Amino acid sequence: MKKNDLKLQVTAAIQACLDKKAEELSILEMDKGSGAFTDYFVLCSGTNPRQVQAIADEVELRLKAAGVRPSQVEGYKQGEWILVDYVDFVVHVFSEKARKFYDLERLWKTAKRLEPSELKPQARTKVRAKSPKKTTVARKRSAVASRRKKA
Repeated sequence: MKKNDLKLQVTAAIQACLDKKAEELSILEMDKGSGAFTDYFVLCSGTNPRQVQAIADEVELRLKAAGVRPSQVEGYKQGEWILVDYVDFVVHVFSEKARKFYDLERLWKTAKRLEPSELKPQARTKVRAKSPKKTTVARKRSAVASRRKKA
């Protein structure tokens, strides 16, 4: 998968979490040599089992709309720790209690912590024609205005 596609998918998952009022959102970029089986972990918490499920549902809906389906979902019925596995990234939605107990950030402390803005795909730079200087535009506007007054 292209790196930009992956970043777009992870960004969509993050936005889904945020739209469902997920708390303590954390993004971990896994080290290549760490033994991790994926590139990114997205971790967040919900305040109760229904919210935890709603967050996981929204992640699945958003990514399904983009043509991406999880390879596996675990823990949905219990609503304590739902793991949504997209192979190249995994979304973990926890209850507050389970989040503290498993403490994945500590377990994967060598992973690089990212902010959502750091996942924005790099836009290709386009060569743009230079816009006319403001003074030239201003002169043209005043010329048009003076012609209108004369008419």
